[in-house]
Amino acid sequence: MKQLFSKKQVLFICLFFPLFAFAQYEKPVTWQYRINQLPNSQAELVLSATIEKNWHFYSQYQNGIALPLIFTLTPNDHYTLSDTSKFFIEPKYTEHYDAEFDDTERFFTDKADFKRIINILDADSFVINGTIEGQACIEGRCVPVREIFSVTLDGTAVTNDQPKANVIAIKPLEQPKHEATQEADTPLWLFFLLAFGGGLLGVLTPCVFPMIPMTVSFFMKHGGKKQAIFYGISIVLVYLLIGIVLSAIFGQGFANFISTHWIPNLLFAIIFVIFAISLFGYFEISLPSSWVNKSAGNESKAGYLGTFFMALTLVLVSFSCTLPIAGAVALGAAGGGFLKPIIGMLGFSLAFALPFTFFAFFPNLLKNLPKSGGWMNTLKVTLAFVELAFALKFISVPDQTYHWGILDREVYLSLWIVIFALLGCYLLGKLRFPFDDEQPVQKSWFKFFLVIADFAFVVYMIPGLWGAPLNALSGWLPPMSTQDFNIKEIVYDGGGHHSAVSLCDKASFSDQLEMVTGIDGYFDYDEALACAKSSGKPLFLDFTGHGCVNCRKVEQKVLSNNRIQQLLNENFVMCALYIDDKIIELPENLQIKNDKGELLTKLGPKNMFLQNSLFKENSQPCYIIVDPKDGSILAGPTFYETNVDTYETFLKQGIENYKNTKQLNY
Repeated sequence: MKQLFSKKQVLFICLFFPLFAFAQYEKPVTWQYRINQLPNSQAELVLSATIEKNWHFYSQYQNGIALPLIFTLTPNDHYTLSDTSKFFIEPKYTEHYDAEFDDTERFFTDKADFKRIINILDADSFVINGTIEGQACIEGRCVPVREIFSVTLDGTAVTNDQPKANVIAIKPLEQPKHEATQEADTPLWLFFLLAFGGGLLGVLTPCVFPMIPMTVSFFMKHGGKKQAIFYGISIVLVYLLIGIVLSAIFGQGFANFISTHWIPNLLFAIIFVIFAISLFGYFEISLPSSWVNKSAGNESKAGYLGTFFMALTLVLVSFSCTLPIAGAVALGAAGGGFLKPIIGMLGFSLAFALPFTFFAFFPNLLKNLPKSGGWMNTLKVTLAFVELAFALKFISVPDQTYHWGILDREVYLSLWIVIFALLGCYLLGKLRFPFDDEQPVQKSWFKFFLVIADFAFVVYMIPGLWGAPLNALSGWLPPMSTQDFNIKEIVYDGGGHHSAVSLCDKASFSDQLEMVTGIDGYFDYDEALACAKSSGKPLFLDFTGHGCVNCRKVEQKVLSNNRIQQLLNENFVMCALYIDDKIIELPENLQIKNDKGELLTKLGPKNMFLQNSLFKENSQPCYIIVDPKDGSILAGPTFYETNVDTYETFLKQGIENYKNTKQLNY
């Protein structure tokens, strides 16, 4: 097999995979089940696996590092096995010998049927229950395969990853199939463009911009255009190597850990603050001088090798200016899967290398470049203010997830208002930092209009201190529920129009969690389900998260809309399920067991398990309308949807489907 990763790297990912949550809910192996009846009260149980392209799924006879396939059938009085073997009959597997580990892999691709002969003892009430456990891999990562199934003689198959517990089971055969359309993460093409823009900013820094004419002049005298092209390629290769290293560290499966856990978020916040202080000019972040000297010493080598070391020296010398920008790209890629760090570094390095190669082909255009000067330091300081603002976002996420209560919405907004107001004062010349030259105020018309835009942004944020929604920033701000002074909420409460919903009982955890202003609801699935059953209303499930940017956008733009709120309050029992809450402990009556039999005692893990097991989803936001009687899906899932009319259609579809079930009173 041609492998991108070594076996040791794949082993490391597989061993430590359980420590991380999936960035996307991957299920590369799907199953179908059937019973083929045979003479003499015998039958053939067939478990058919369909394997996604490029994935492979290990055999029962896998004895090496990878996990073997294990079938477990639950004994009952309806059948016996025709033999005592622990193995199913399986098709011929593919073998691959790995010399590094002296290990032979045995696996399947595409499709595989596993069969077992059974003796039927009770045909009338016959059922076989069982589990399937194994491992599927693709180049660079592995995922566990777990299934719980139940199959009858007539071929009815029920699959569910959740064992029996105090939650209602979903009927999988009645669920419509949906493709996830949520925009929980920045698309790779957009991230590439953002990284490309970061590379252009890196070119304009004092460490890099003055090097352009010097480097172009060198290639005009030595080596010509071919060497200039290789110089640009070498810069890209250096940054791509950084991207590959980041991919190995922040690969698939790390996103949830990074997005919600307090350790990486606080670490990233500290890094951004350090970057900002460096850009302000109070100190420089530099690499050991021996690295730079050693690279520079190799520039004298002939040909392309010397050119490569010239490019490496540029990267090392410019480190103090470009690290805050390249570091922002790297942190933005953290947890985004294997490709994202590589795509980010590719975009950054292409923009960074482009001017050196371009002007080598068109040297006459060099005279049109602006002269080096104080404007480059102004750019650095402006980026410093922006990075300070970004640092607050990293603090805000664990603040919400762990209920610290440090950065409520108005505190967060106050800090942003101060940061960008100081930026405006700096651009006006009212503030100076260590490397700033004295410049006449309003010398640059561009800077003047930048000041207008900056102060307009500050003015836009100020009403948010009193509860204005600030829809343009909804994804960046803490949720409205953390706002201490909210005029809209006061108007609702004072006018007696807070909500048309009457909860069956007081919602647990309402002292720690809050619904969108104007909506009442529950925060636990079991409580909401019981209320929906007793009130005869469909159940509206909102799978959300403290660190979910797009959840905040939908809440501000859609769920706060009066028309949507009226539909929700009058026709549904609401339930907001936070999947990333790390703190809230469940009382015994609300605890459940996962598919491993482990007791889930905290709210976040329970909600995540319910979303994964009952609905085969794990993206947020995710909105599903459910019939409380049997758990069947009435409408959805709907994901990131900010169009009010489209969302209204989704709600009305759920209401209409519920009416058509003729189960409003039970």
